[in-house]
Amino acid sequence: MSTNLISRTYIPAIFQTIPSLKAGQSTRWGGVSPAPFASFNMGLSTGDNPENVLENRRRFCEDLGFSLDQLALSSQVHGAEIWTTTAPGLNKGFDAIVTDASGVLISVSIADCTPILIADPRTRALAAVHAGWRGTAAKLVEKTLHQMQILFGTKPEDCLAYIGACIAYDAFEVGPEVAELFDSSFKRFDAHRDRFFVDLKVANRAQLTDHGVKLENIETSPYCTVLHGTDYFSYRAELGQTGRMLCAIGWEK
Repeated sequence: MSTNLISRTYIPAIFQTIPSLKAGQSTRWGGVSPAPFASFNMGLSTGDNPENVLENRRRFCEDLGFSLDQLALSSQVHGAEIWTTTAPGLNKGFDAIVTDASGVLISVSIADCTPILIADPRTRALAAVHAGWRGTAAKLVEKTLHQMQILFGTKPEDCLAYIGACIAYDAFEVGPEVAELFDSSFKRFDAHRDRFFVDLKVANRAQLTDHGVKLENIETSPYCTVLHGTDYFSYRAELGQTGRMLCAIGWEK
């Protein structure tokens, strides 16, 4: 199934009225990687040729008006640690990044987990969050907003947010040990399959609104990495042999 996206990078509408603010989520098309990473793979840990990945990252950064050496990215661990940075570079062990610096493109890597981008145009604070089921259950979005309040004086009611393409409700089948971590409003039980289904998009949106972000200031992607696998990488659907996408946000320098 094709979503008829542009070939490389989706630009969230929610941020497009803010001068000098750039944000986007990569798709799987428009890169140089061969199968099974075809073709716009952003992940260096996938088994793809690193030169291919760096060229793909360069193209993605270029789509957003940045150079590759302006990218800030952490090797993620499905945790709840937040990296505060004022400079580009690579790090490890963090699943969220915050900054208020210009010229830094903060990014998270995904292939089913939920990417969330947050912008506070008043203080120029930005966040990029990687929230799989562990990060969602740990309320990483809520913790990130709290960090923005402490460090930058962010008021959630001033924020805009984008919840990107990820594994969607109808595709995210889990066992009871995962389902028990989520409120009943974010899951359903399928008696026929004897399994639960969890809605990561709605769970993360609730963290945004519960913390004060206005619902009308949140854009949620309608796309699913599993159901729209023609255009997105899915770790689950492709049994781990696939690429990764980036979701990023930054102020032009």
